[in-house]
Amino acid sequence: MKVYRRYMTREVSAAVLLVLLAFLALFAFFDLLGEIKSVGESGYQLHHALGFVLLRVPGRAYELMPIAVLIGTLYALSGLARHSEITVLRASGLSTGALLGGLFQVAGLFALATYLTGEFVAPPAERAAYQLRSRERGGIVGQDLRSGLWVKDEQSFVNVRIVLPDAGLRGVRIYQFDEKGQLRSVTEAAQGTYVLPDSWRLSDVLQTMVRAEGVEIRRMPELLWRSALNPDILAVLLVSPDRMSMWHLAAYTKHLADNHQQTNRYDIAFWKKVIYPLAAFVMVALALPFGGAHYRAERTSLRIFAGVMTGITFYMLNGLFANLGAINSWSPLLSAVTPSAIFLLAAASMIWWVEKR
Repeated sequence: MKVYRRYMTREVSAAVLLVLLAFLALFAFFDLLGEIKSVGESGYQLHHALGFVLLRVPGRAYELMPIAVLIGTLYALSGLARHSEITVLRASGLSTGALLGGLFQVAGLFALATYLTGEFVAPPAERAAYQLRSRERGGIVGQDLRSGLWVKDEQSFVNVRIVLPDAGLRGVRIYQFDEKGQLRSVTEAAQGTYVLPDSWRLSDVLQTMVRAEGVEIRRMPELLWRSALNPDILAVLLVSPDRMSMWHLAAYTKHLADNHQQTNRYDIAFWKKVIYPLAAFVMVALALPFGGAHYRAERTSLRIFAGVMTGITFYMLNGLFANLGAINSWSPLLSAVTPSAIFLLAAASMIWWVEKR
């Protein structure tokens, strides 16, 4: 690696990490303020709130990485330009393409860090955070409706009143239908525990069998229930699609597809997970025309502010296109890639305009 690339990598990486730490501290403070109002509910104490906020830090880092790359690169380039170091490099024959190639090497490191964080660190940390909070605030993990969670499982509809942090079930009802859509049985259980692959042990069971000759009611202390549902699928209650790993997204999407349910929201989240780390390359390309030229101090501050607003706009567009794609049934890949494509086109246009001047 050439000397200037090592130097640029060090300067840009240090600036990006500094910006990322500043953002993480700011968001952690706001998250803590949001949790303070819940301190005192059941057994939820201040140290639980602090633990919840700390466990959410990897997810925040994943969200903020592209913005930090943009602002950090812009700040580092502005500093190099202010000290005429970029001018010296350009006078020595360094082309814009070579400078951009050096920045792409730095972006590659942060793209890899984004992928690893989003795939292996943030999802389990996010899940642990909500398990901690739900356990200390009463034990309920999630309820989609007032009647609890509803899930379709092949020919059955499953209603779970409460899902516990350890994936235990409370208040289970299973409505089983035949191929003609006629109700065949209703099984009610006080609780359920996952014991074997594809199997749950239901306790204190009341089963109502609907037959042509009449209704038969059975009471059983236990019943082994075979189902495609498993704790990994139930774990989606704890983590929003954007915070899930690609493996969990693919598994849950397959479960929804097998049960003929809408998968568009999770397809979009999957493709966002694929595309999102590549946003680091878009951000450094966008920072080059902003920070790669020499400006007076007041102009530099203006450029930094413009970079901050650009990063916020990118973050908002990512969420906007994901929601619009889910509402309007757009192509998941198109919904995920459009924000990055727009900003990449803007970066290319600005680089061309700067070079033309």
